Amino acid sequence: MSTIKKKQMGRYLKLGTAATLSTFMLGYMPSALAGATFKIDDTKWVSVGAGLRTDFRAQEEAAPNGKTWNNDFNLSSVRLYVNGQIHKYLKVEFNTECQACGSGGEISVLDAIGKFEVTPMANLWVGRMLVPAERREMNGPYYSGIYNIFANGTPFEPSDNANTINSNGTSAGSRGRDDGATFWGAAFDGRFQYALGFFRGLRGGANSNDNILYAQRFAYNFWSVEKNPGYYTSGTYFGKGGDILTVAVSNQYQEGGAGTLTNYGNFRGTTADVLMEKVLGNGGVVTLNGEYKNYGVSGGTGNYDPANGGFALFEGNAYDVSGMYLFPQKIWIGQAQPFVRYVNAAQTHGVTRDVYEAGVNYVIDGHNAKVSLGWQYGDLLPNPTAAGNRLNAMTLGFQWQI
Repeated sequence: MSTIKKKQMGRYLKLGTAATLSTFMLGYMPSALAGATFKIDDTKWVSVGAGLRTDFRAQEEAAPNGKTWNNDFNLSSVRLYVNGQIHKYLKVEFNTECQACGSGGEISVLDAIGKFEVTPMANLWVGRMLVPAERREMNGPYYSGIYNIFANGTPFEPSDNANTINSNGTSAGSRGRDDGATFWGAAFDGRFQYALGFFRGLRGGANSNDNILYAQRFAYNFWSVEKNPGYYTSGTYFGKGGDILTVAVSNQYQEGGAGTLTNYGNFRGTTADVLMEKVLGNGGVVTLNGEYKNYGVSGGTGNYDPANGGFALFEGNAYDVSGMYLFPQKIWIGQAQPFVRYVNAAQTHGVTRDVYEAGVNYVIDGHNAKVSLGWQYGDLLPNPTAAGNRLNAMTLGFQWQI
C-alpha cells in the first residue's frame, strides 16, 4: 500500500474514492470532506473513515422516581467506514455501527455492499444496504440538517423498526437497511435519478410465504444536480452545492408485510419529499425540507400487537417540515445555522401527535464537524411517561466524521 491520500469531500469521506468515481460517472463535482485512501495499484484501493455522534438530553416528566426532568448522556452512534475497488467496475462497501452503545455496546454490520458500477444510466448494488425511501432515510442521521431527525420524526419505514435482522416475524431490516439488491442510475445530465430495490423485508410471522419487499425512489433535480454517491441524499449542502430544488417520490410494498401469522396484512408506504436550498447574495444559505407520508395496511385489521409476536406498522398520514438559515459570518471556527421544524403524525386507528422543534447548529466543517442545540415540545417525543403528554425536551448533540 504505497500511497495515503486525503480528500476534501463532504459525504465522500464515508465512501472514499468509490463515491468520487460514482460522482464522476454521473457528471457531478465533489463537494466537501475526507477519509484516507490506501492505493494498491492503478485500479485497486481501500479507503477508511469513522463517525461519532454523542449527546446530552434532558426531558420533562420522563425521569424515574417521580423526578420532573431526566438528564441523560448518550453515545448514540460510532461507525467505521471501509470501502474499496477491486476492478474498474467492481467496488465494495463495508460499514459498522455500535449497537446499544449506551448499554456497553457491540459492533454490528451496518452496510455490506458489492457494487457493479459501469454506466451513469444503470448500476447494481447487492448485499445489505439502505432500502430506497424518503429523503430522511437516504440522509441517515449523519447527513441530515437536524440532529434529532429520527428521534422526533415521522413514523419509521419497516426496515427501521428493529436493530437486528431476523426471520421470526419481528423485523424487516435494521437501521433502514435490509438484505437485497438495488438498481440505480441517472439520466438527463444526472437530473433524473432512480433507485429500484428488491429486499427480504419481513420474514416469518405475517409473511410466511416469503414475499419480497419492493422499494422505489424517483427524484428530479430542477436546479443544480445534487452531489451524492449512488442514491444517497443529504438534508443540506451548506450552500456548497449551489441552488438546489429537488422533488422526489418513493414507495414500498410487501404482501404479508405486517401483522401476525393469523392476522396479516399487506403493507404499502408512499412518500413525497422536497429539498430547496438557495444561496443568497450575502453568502447566507436558506434551506427548506418537506416530507409527506401515507402508510396503509390492507387485508388485516391494522391493530397488531407487537407483544403477541406481531409486526406492527404505522397506518395513516404524517408530514415533516423544516427550515434553516446558515449565516455567512464565522464565529470563531464555525458558522451559526438556526432552524425550526414541525412534525405531525395522524394514525388511522389512533391519535394525532405532533412536535415543535427549534435550535441552532454550530457548523465547523459541514456534516463532518458540528454541534447542535435544540428544544422540542409536543407529544411525539421519545418514550414519554404517558401517551398523549405534551413534554419539553432539550438536546445538545455533537457529531464528528473523518
